[in-house]
Amino acid sequence: MSTSLIVIEGGELLAALGPDFAVAFDLAKAEKAPATRKAYGTDFRLFKVYCDAKGVSALPAAPETVASYIAAEAQTAKPSTIGRRIAAIRYAHKLAGLDTPTDAEGVKATMRGICRTFSGAKAKKAPAVAAKMLSMVATAPDRLSGLRDSALLLLGFAGAFRRSELVALDVADIEETQTGLLVTIRRGKTDQEAVGRTIAITCGDVACPVKAVRAWLNAAGIVSGSLFRPINKSGTVAASRLTCRSVANIVKEYAGRAGFDAAIFSAHSLRSGFLTSAAAKGASIFKMMDQSGHKSIDTLRGYVRDAELFKDHAGAGLL
Repeated sequence: MSTSLIVIEGGELLAALGPDFAVAFDLAKAEKAPATRKAYGTDFRLFKVYCDAKGVSALPAAPETVASYIAAEAQTAKPSTIGRRIAAIRYAHKLAGLDTPTDAEGVKATMRGICRTFSGAKAKKAPAVAAKMLSMVATAPDRLSGLRDSALLLLGFAGAFRRSELVALDVADIEETQTGLLVTIRRGKTDQEAVGRTIAITCGDVACPVKAVRAWLNAAGIVSGSLFRPINKSGTVAASRLTCRSVANIVKEYAGRAGFDAAIFSAHSLRSGFLTSAAAKGASIFKMMDQSGHKSIDTLRGYVRDAELFKDHAGAGLL
C-alpha cells in the first residue's frame, strides 16, 4: 500500500507536513509484520481489480461492494483466505482515515454464510514426533546439504520453532554451553515489538541438535550472519537466508525420504512434533509454553489432548 491510498482533505496540509507525514505513514505500516503487509497489499490489489472491472470504488468501498466481492471469492478461495482479504480491505480504509465497510452487518452476515457453507474440518498437518524426526534425519546425505538439513530439522524440532523464527536466526543468536544451546529469538509472531526471548536447547542422546548445528557451521565455514543458508548445485554456501518456503520443502523432502506421506507434512510439523512429543512424555504445559512462546494455554491444550487420546480411555477393557 502506498501513500496514494490515503485520503486527506486539503492538499495544503499534506504539503505542510512534508517528510514528517511520510515517516508517520511508514511507522503506521510498521505495526504489521512484513509478511502481513505483503499479504495485505496483494489482497487489496485483487479487490481493486474486482472493483475496476465492476466500475465501482475500491477506496472508499461500499459495504455492498465488499459483500459482493467476498461472495464471488467464495467460489474459489478458502474462508480463511477471504477473512484475510476482508482484513486487508479494513486496514486500507483505516490507514486512509475512512469508515470501514467491513464492519457493516451485511458484510459480516455474508462472511458467516460463507463459513457455514464452505467451511469443513481443517486438514491438520502431521506432527513430526520424536520417532519420526529420528527417522527423517537418519536419511540425511553425507554432504554439506545433509549437515545443514539435519541441523535445521533437529534445531527446529528441539526449539519448537516457527519457520519464520528459524530462518531469522543468526550465528550471534546461538550460544553453546556445557549443557546445550541458548538460542535468542529476536522477534516472533507473538512478539511484534521485538522484546525477544531466550530458550534452551538440550543435547540429544541419539540425534543431538547441538552437535548438528556445530557440524553445519564448521563444515560451511560460517562464523557470522545467517545461520541457515542456501547451497547451490556446486556446493557453494550463499550469504543469504533460507526462505520460509525452503523450510517447508526440506521437511517434506525428508518426510518422503523416511517413507512418510510428504503431503501431510509442513514446516509446522517441527513445532507440532515437539509439542506433541513433549505432551506424550508428560511435560509441564508451562514448560512447553516457555519453549514454544505460546501465550494461550488453550492453544497448547490441543497438543496435549492429541497426545493423550488413548490414555485412560473410557472404553479400555470394555470389549
